[in-house]
Amino acid sequence: MDENEFLAARFEESRTHLKAVAYRMLGSLSEAEDAVQEAWIRLSRSDDRQIDNLGGWLTTVVGRVCLDMLRSRRSRREEPLEAQTPDGHTPDPVLGPQPGSDPEQQALIADSVGLALLVVLETLDPAERLAFVLHDMFAVPFDEIGRMVDRTPAAARQLASRARRRVQGVDPAPDPDLVRRREVVEAFLAAARGGDFDALVAVLDPEVVARSDGGAGAPSLVRGAASVARQAMMFAPFARSSQMALVDGALAVISTREGHRFSVMRFTIERGRVTELYVINDPTRLPELDLTVLND
Repeated sequence: MDENEFLAARFEESRTHLKAVAYRMLGSLSEAEDAVQEAWIRLSRSDDRQIDNLGGWLTTVVGRVCLDMLRSRRSRREEPLEAQTPDGHTPDPVLGPQPGSDPEQQALIADSVGLALLVVLETLDPAERLAFVLHDMFAVPFDEIGRMVDRTPAAARQLASRARRRVQGVDPAPDPDLVRRREVVEAFLAAARGGDFDALVAVLDPEVVARSDGGAGAPSLVRGAASVARQAMMFAPFARSSQMALVDGALAVISTREGHRFSVMRFTIERGRVTELYVINDPTRLPELDLTVLND
């Protein structure tokens, strides 16, 4: 094995970790892949081939790349849509194993990253997001983070502290009881079928977040029980012919038209209410979902 092959092998050992860092920083699987690839390019071009702590070096490089990407994203944004996050970007949660992916890698990326947390991370300043993600999620010291954002360690600590206050309590664990979660989804469907606005609001968390991947149109992000309930009322014609399923352990509803699947609505349920809805209707994504249809 020559030097380049040895370096590539060491990089591959860190790829799962690096992609997890980049995904939490960017909220996008494709952009996370780009950031990790950029880290490899910088490593392969580096004159220093004797890096003592390669994992730490790569984490720092990926953090810098993601910081630049976040800043670039904000600098080129137009006026944000009402239903989007402040920089006009909607996060891309992992919905299940992707074709050809490493299951261990997917599990690491998806661990503790719900849509609600991603949405809150999108509202943070890029430097705050970097400080919070690298320190609180990956234990990177504040002196290293400070160098990345051109601030003192104390200032980096303050960045993470401000971010932590905004994130705290956003992403509690889903209800473990599948039977109870299924009852909540059935109540949602019954209310949607009957056009019962008040019943829909009752089954939704006050801070519920609903996102659509856009399909043929633009992606959307809606917050709040009343707004989401109004949107769900338009789902009534499809609710009558829907099937219950599991997507990556989360309950979902499959809607079909003329025998073909055209929409999947994924639910996150906490404390007996729906806290997150994610609607996938992009025909290129639907075949990739790992679905388990539940019997009635």
